[in-house]
Amino acid sequence: MHRRRRTALVLAAAIAAAAPLLTACGNDAHPGAAAVVGGQRITVAQLESRVNEVRQAQRAAVPDETQYQQVVSSTSSLTRDTLHNMVLDQVLHRAARDAGVTVTRKEIQQMRADLERQTGGSKGLETAWLQKYGIAPGHLDDNLRLQLEAQKLAAKLGTDTSQPAFWQALSKASGELHVDLNPRYGSWDVQKSSRVDAKTPWVREVTGAGDELTA
Repeated sequence: MHRRRRTALVLAAAIAAAAPLLTACGNDAHPGAAAVVGGQRITVAQLESRVNEVRQAQRAAVPDETQYQQVVSSTSSLTRDTLHNMVLDQVLHRAARDAGVTVTRKEIQQMRADLERQTGGSKGLETAWLQKYGIAPGHLDDNLRLQLEAQKLAAKLGTDTSQPAFWQALSKASGELHVDLNPRYGSWDVQKSSRVDAKTPWVREVTGAGDELTA
């Protein structure tokens, strides 16, 4: 993939380097909510459904029971990571919207086609995203939209996703959305802009599938 097509990969462990204004809720004002973003709840049921999709895809890809249990063990933080993906998806979408950035269906299809050529086809791409980033096949296009929004937002700001200007835009968006995270899924260190229980960056710059698959 050419450098001009660099894309910011949102990892399955979509955990922290962003959104310093994300805060953890410390009360029961939103019973049944895993998080509240922009006044809209991400319910525990919605989160569990998304996690179950990943587990079902993992099960289909690894039919051997012993190996499957190893996969489950190696992705024990899947629920929390998935919630952060869901929250940060909305934060980035808001930041992109604020900047006048849009992504078309054609752009998503083009990105997918490019990645499929690098990963051995549609199945190869789905497997790669499932294994490395915990993205179920049914949400792959949603994730690619996220990548494109990050890429185009950074370009609009005249920067890249590793620079403060990009993260400041996400911080502003998260403040506008008043993100409220259920503490059972972790909390945010506002000053360090990271999860208390994990410090894995949720986004990084890559130049091609080779980097993506070994990140």
